Amino acid sequence: MPHLHGQVLLAAQRQFRTALLRIRENTELLEAWRAGELSEGEDRWRIGEILDHLARTGFVPTTDRGNAKDYRLLGGTNWQNNWGRLFLDRPELTALAVLLTDRFGWNLGVYQRLPAPSTAPSAAGTSAMTYRIQVEKRRQGGGRWFSTENATDTGAGSAGRLVAQALEATAFGRRLAAALAPGTDLLMVARKHDPKRTHQTPGRPAHLGPLAFGITNGDAQTWAKGHRLGGSPFQRSRRTTVIREGRPLQHAPGTHESIYVLPDEHVQHASRDVFAAGAHEALAQAKTAAFGGRLTDGPVPGHGQMAAADCADEASSPWPDGDGGCGADFLLCLGCRNAHVHPGHHPRLAHLHRELESLHSALPAPLWQERWGEHAARLSDLRDKIGPAAWNTARAHATDTDHVLVSLLLKGTIRP
Repeated sequence: MPHLHGQVLLAAQRQFRTALLRIRENTELLEAWRAGELSEGEDRWRIGEILDHLARTGFVPTTDRGNAKDYRLLGGTNWQNNWGRLFLDRPELTALAVLLTDRFGWNLGVYQRLPAPSTAPSAAGTSAMTYRIQVEKRRQGGGRWFSTENATDTGAGSAGRLVAQALEATAFGRRLAAALAPGTDLLMVARKHDPKRTHQTPGRPAHLGPLAFGITNGDAQTWAKGHRLGGSPFQRSRRTTVIREGRPLQHAPGTHESIYVLPDEHVQHASRDVFAAGAHEALAQAKTAAFGGRLTDGPVPGHGQMAAADCADEASSPWPDGDGGCGADFLLCLGCRNAHVHPGHHPRLAHLHRELESLHSALPAPLWQERWGEHAARLSDLRDKIGPAAWNTARAHATDTDHVLVSLLLKGTIRP
């Protein structure tokens, strides 16, 4: 399965990357035309004029006029040289969905009405863009399940970078959809090869002019067949992602364990020794994992502002990096002698503590202990030092920013 999963990802990456570069190149040309940077009458100016019409209507003007000169100017009559200059087609949108499923573990139902992500507050002191994603899963019987996920663009290969590229590749489709039906803001939009063709699939948004939304089972099967891959690319990617993340995604904890975790051979092999050592490890960590910093009445000038605490001296970190700074994960800050925690941190840390404890029901005990036990023990020690009553009161005052940062910490998205 890992080998086949790698083939699926490679095919999706190549196809989406090619589409993104094509749209990016034509976007730059269109922006230059709109800014008046091209000489009127030259070939690039004429292509810019055609692109402007395409962006506003979804069609190149040659479609109606049959102008052979314009077709030659665009490079031929194939769709990549015409409306594909600014829009993804359905297979390219499917490739993007495969990459998103590998990153986030979403199933096909999520893509039908996935809103375009919005920006969210990033960690203090960082310039990275964070995107907030509203995820809806429709369940059998008409029920719905909603969650909010955050992805920070920390560079190539990050979840946030993929979201940024998805927004870039679908920008003209989303703008045209909003113009045709004000208020429409769905991320997964493609230009149809046959604009006159409609659909009657329940639960999916209706087509808007030449645009279609979401990914169908038929799209997935056609995509896999086109790349000579057997089975569903989404089932394979989703299973791999769920096992890799080690936590439920868009399903219940019981489903996570019975369908994804327990049948996996790698999980079964790795669990043999873990269960036997879990109780001893928990006892050892309970004795050693304590808050190692200092409690203060307020911020101290000159201290660095981290996600979990303020840092008095990054250069003397117990976990130095190669450049003389601190290489520790932000969650390790609470075990460092340089950590200073003041009342401004209490709501965020109390919320983090509750979120860690809630993961007990979503993960096998040994796996939770291995990943989160040490951090939860430090927070429990910190709670005891501050006082349970004050701790619970502080948790009630956690802000939206605190919730976003805690989510990013648990995902491992923000690091020093």
